[in-house]
Amino acid sequence: MGLTARGVLVAFVVIVAFAVYSNSLGCGFVFDDISAIKDNRDLRPHTPLKNVFYNDFWGTPMHKEQSHKSYRPICVLTFRWNYLIHQLDPMGYHLLNVILHIGVCILYFRTCVMFLSDLASFVSALLFAVHPIHTEAVTGVVGRAETLSSLFYLGALIMYTKACKNKRTTAWRPMITSMTCVFIAMLCKEQGITATAVCVLYEIFVVQKVKALDIFLAIKSAFGGNKINPTWSGEGTKRLAALTLVTFSLLILRLNVMGSRLPVFTRFDNPASVASTPTRQLTYNYLAAVNLRLLFLPTDLCCDWTMGTIPLIESIFDLRNLGTFAAHGMVIGLLFKAIFTRNRQTSVIIIMSLALLILPFLPASNLFFPVGFVIAERILYAPSMGFCMLVGHGWSLLAEKKSSKLSTVFLITLMVSHSVKTFARNYDWIDEYSIFMSGLKVNTNNAKLFNNVGHALEGQGRYKEALDYFNEAVKVQGDDIGAHINVGRTYNHLKMFKEAEDAYLRAKSLLPKAKPGESYQARIAPNHLNVFVNLANLIAKNATRLEEADLLYRQAISMRADYTQAYINRGDVLIKMNRTKEAQEVYERALFYDSNNPDIYYNLGVVFLEQGKASQALAYLDKALEFDPEHEQALLNSAILLQELGREELRKVARERLLKLLRKDSNNERLHFNLGMLAMDDHDTASAETWFRNAVALKEDFRSALFNLALLLADEQRPLEAAPFLNQLVRFHPDHIKGLILLGDIYINNIRDFDAAENCYRRILQLEPSNIQGLHNLCVVMVERGQLNLAAQCLEKASILAPEQDYIRKHLSIVKSRLARLPPEQRDTGEIFDDSFLRVNHPTGNLDGESSTNGQFIGKSDTLFLNHGVMHHSPNVDGLNRNHIHANIPSKIPSPLHSSERFTNIPEPAHVLQDVINNEPRNVEFARNRGMKVVNPN
Repeated sequence: MGLTARGVLVAFVVIVAFAVYSNSLGCGFVFDDISAIKDNRDLRPHTPLKNVFYNDFWGTPMHKEQSHKSYRPICVLTFRWNYLIHQLDPMGYHLLNVILHIGVCILYFRTCVMFLSDLASFVSALLFAVHPIHTEAVTGVVGRAETLSSLFYLGALIMYTKACKNKRTTAWRPMITSMTCVFIAMLCKEQGITATAVCVLYEIFVVQKVKALDIFLAIKSAFGGNKINPTWSGEGTKRLAALTLVTFSLLILRLNVMGSRLPVFTRFDNPASVASTPTRQLTYNYLAAVNLRLLFLPTDLCCDWTMGTIPLIESIFDLRNLGTFAAHGMVIGLLFKAIFTRNRQTSVIIIMSLALLILPFLPASNLFFPVGFVIAERILYAPSMGFCMLVGHGWSLLAEKKSSKLSTVFLITLMVSHSVKTFARNYDWIDEYSIFMSGLKVNTNNAKLFNNVGHALEGQGRYKEALDYFNEAVKVQGDDIGAHINVGRTYNHLKMFKEAEDAYLRAKSLLPKAKPGESYQARIAPNHLNVFVNLANLIAKNATRLEEADLLYRQAISMRADYTQAYINRGDVLIKMNRTKEAQEVYERALFYDSNNPDIYYNLGVVFLEQGKASQALAYLDKALEFDPEHEQALLNSAILLQELGREELRKVARERLLKLLRKDSNNERLHFNLGMLAMDDHDTASAETWFRNAVALKEDFRSALFNLALLLADEQRPLEAAPFLNQLVRFHPDHIKGLILLGDIYINNIRDFDAAENCYRRILQLEPSNIQGLHNLCVVMVERGQLNLAAQCLEKASILAPEQDYIRKHLSIVKSRLARLPPEQRDTGEIFDDSFLRVNHPTGNLDGESSTNGQFIGKSDTLFLNHGVMHHSPNVDGLNRNHIHANIPSKIPSPLHSSERFTNIPEPAHVLQDVINNEPRNVEFARNRGMKVVNPN
């Protein structure tokens, strides 16, 4: 077939491949994508690029025990490039995955053409393009490791064929390129190293044209004492030596990177790995048969095959062993066919197909060393190349020897059914809930699936539904510590604290018991220690049980000295117990184990703020931002601290940080409010008004935004516009004394509604009977009404409560002077001022720490003026108050009460008193956590 016709076939494969995966572009990040992409700091531009080469696929340093040793820096680099272009928009990640899959399909067609006819190659490539087993590798973003590795895997084989085109000479440039591709394939996924073995088989059976039967006879003769030497070319020997050298070099490099020790997995990840002989061997061999069955019949696909999905085979009489014998028999039968067939081309096709089927599968087969899963559909991406080549070869035989019509019907049926299945399967990967529910439809023996459906519902705030799934997980796997932790956490969300504590205690009771002479640290899964943190966090809600919570944190630390999450939470409890020096030491110890954790730096900033060391606190908040420029709490609270320093250049930095947060979350009313406060600092009242109005629009009961907006409007001589916001404020916050004072003032001075004003002041005195402002202004209402006798009695009471306030005595003197000028019958009306709500001899009532100043008079000497003690105020934002005094409103008010209204509350430390989600490790990654304000240190 000519190049043009071959190009048409390739184009058709490309179009079909894109078509069947086009709907994957609308999928989000699910399952392992969360840990590898959303929670992986190595993707962020601020993280040093070198970290990609020191950390595993999930962002954990390779030298740490928690690492799963999955070293795939090239794949992580592509994620990082995605993030650089469009951050966490899933579409770009999915689009690149589809493009890579198409690229593999093109190279795979090119590879098949080396052994099969063009039509058979087309069938193989088309089947590979649409096979449903690939959905996890293509639609799941982390499956990129498979497609990237396969791309260079095929590239290595193709370049090797060019290097040995002539068996007696070697083209070393393609040879070096081939070995480079092997190296890159290994850095994308560990199985890439097996490409050298495929090249060895190609060299032997294709280049050197050694017959499989000759190899068989040579082995047989060797055992019989005879020796048969196959004819090798000298160049062939050099190439094989180069392949061997490269293989061993890469193996040594890989072992060195992982610290020469295998990762440790729990029995839930791979139950057979801890089973005894012969259960382990019977189960592992059966798993190989299950993988082969998935290639033949990809019907019941599932995103997670761990835990109890496939029960262990504990007896040779288990009927499932028949499947094992059938699978192994099929492979052995093909080998015999390759050895004894007289058709050399058929022998080569079978050998190369089996090489591509078996060799990439071996590293994940559990046959040589245990891996962190039972079955993972995505690891069949590369092995399926050998399977599809066998199908293509079989189809060509059917078309030649039987019936072309029958073969065509078979081909169309297979391709259409697989395409429809793949397209439909992509929709399962839309979000977390859909993918895990699809798993439960075919697999109800896996507690992790129930747990993950619960997590998905929990993320949507559907706690009661989530609890049902977590409880179901407990029923399916009663000894699953993570499921009990999930139950406890959900009860906590539902405010059922007693039930939550009971669930945590049950989880704690399931932890493995220490054994003499055996390291406890080596026997307990790190994520299971979350039970100590969650239980302690729950207990710490009760201020009388802080010591008990501290003991639990210390227990967790004693079990794993590097368990930084326990340090972080313990530090918060120590702060609550006012042991800030110890909290500082705890956080510094946590930094010893995780020096790149921005949350620890943030918490140290909290500690120093608690100690009144604002400059050191700011330095640590900035350090947190150095490691994570997107750290929301550090951005917010550092901006507030910068604003507090009052310098214009620092306010600019504060504004930039707040605007950065606003770009991420434009519906955060606190950001609008703090930007409004910055505008007030810059005397930009127009901008401040806009920001305050935005904050109120987003949160109608936003206490400080309502008050400051009203105060600003009053400052701008727009009291009638201020009144509705003050009414809104006191409707939601009837105890807001300053708002009531300002509202009462507007009722008197502008609206002239004395009844409404009196109501405001009486509400103040009900809340705080010793409030001098409220009492004095109530007296002013009586004066405005002409009730001078009552006003005099009122002012006398105020003078008794605040004898040091000269303006009250002056006002009393004015009222008495006016009374003296009245006729006797008008002077003594018989009215008595009701002072039952006042506490005599109470200290002077200051508002929220306000300090009073003497009243002054403006205008006529016998005119009384309202006492107005309000100021711009901002709320406790994440625990850190931002308050600032601005100009007092109306200028006719003679005696404003100035107040700093600054509090010493501390921003909430990151991760403290937060439940840790015990999501079981997924395949070969760390358990990811959700629901936290910032990323958890795993």
